[in-house]
Amino acid sequence: MTESTESPLSGYWAPTHLKRLYYGPSSVDEHLMSCLPTKNSKAFIITGSSLAKKTPLIQQVEALLTKKHHAGTFSGIGQHAPAQQLDEATEAVQKDSDIDTIISIGGGSPIDSAKAISYRSHEKTGRYLYHISIPTTLSAAECSFMAGYTKENGVKTGVADPEIAVDAIIYDAKFAAQTPQKLWLSTGMRAMDHAIELLYNPTSTEAPTKQLVLTAAAGLFTYLPKSKAEPENEDYITRLQLAAWSSLYPYGLNAKGGLGLSHSLGYALGSPYSIPHGITSCLTLASVVKLKAENPEVAAQIARVLPFIGQPRGTDDYKDALKVADAIDNLVKELGLACTITDYGVGEDQIPKISNMATGAKEGDMYDKVARLVKGLL
Repeated sequence: MTESTESPLSGYWAPTHLKRLYYGPSSVDEHLMSCLPTKNSKAFIITGSSLAKKTPLIQQVEALLTKKHHAGTFSGIGQHAPAQQLDEATEAVQKDSDIDTIISIGGGSPIDSAKAISYRSHEKTGRYLYHISIPTTLSAAECSFMAGYTKENGVKTGVADPEIAVDAIIYDAKFAAQTPQKLWLSTGMRAMDHAIELLYNPTSTEAPTKQLVLTAAAGLFTYLPKSKAEPENEDYITRLQLAAWSSLYPYGLNAKGGLGLSHSLGYALGSPYSIPHGITSCLTLASVVKLKAENPEVAAQIARVLPFIGQPRGTDDYKDALKVADAIDNLVKELGLACTITDYGVGEDQIPKISNMATGAKEGDMYDKVARLVKGLL
């Protein structure tokens, strides 16, 4: 059984093999070494150039590991995890057969790349790498057992395997404080995207999935504006990190297929047009919620968000779902993230391509609805 039901209330949820979750300021200093799987582990760091060149974070982790445990660092992972950079990182890791651990530091691209490297390591050697993740954004890639990367033609692809799920997560507010505000806030909207779409995903269970994502939505609505006003407030940072975790970790091993239409549109808009995934969620989520609310069962799930964001629930699920969409739209504007696909060089001539990629169809009712939705993003 993979689908949950509302009547009767039933379901099945299977967690990933996450073994440790630490959070709080300075948690990397305090807990990184205890996360290593053995006393002789050799760890390889995967990160991006900005963190490596513009912050002291990578050097800090290298120093903590010492020469005994630090096997190397690859800092060339770019936005959307280009396949060429992933190939280079994989080759660097596979040069040393003593490496048993990979440490991802950064946002979704380094984290997904580390998962993909573990997958490739298993293909070559028969063993997966132990993965410690130190996220610096709110994209929540550390919570899934899927690894996305971008082929040379600009199309997003990936692998999925329960064994590439992260083993240990360290949410350190001092690390996340180094993240540029626009990236931090927009990936917070990506987490919102996870939370909302998991509410109406057919394989989402009532417990813990829907109950956790509702608290995630509450935390994101509350603390994203606060974090924008006080970007160095470590309590706000930590609360947002935990909200991001709650937005996606409950998407368990029982889940099948993608999260939902907003994510499908995000993939269609993201790597092909070089739009960050946090921004794609800002573009698509409110409009998708309005479209999905046409289904009464979906509207009933979306409407559940209202009490969690300080609004009373009424008697009409459709109208309540539209209120949720409006709240999302207003939050995007409040965070200063409102934009159009035109701002990213996407013209009306791209609507058929985007709609096809998002729906897998070239015609039909859903294709037409999505095409109209995309036109509204211009």
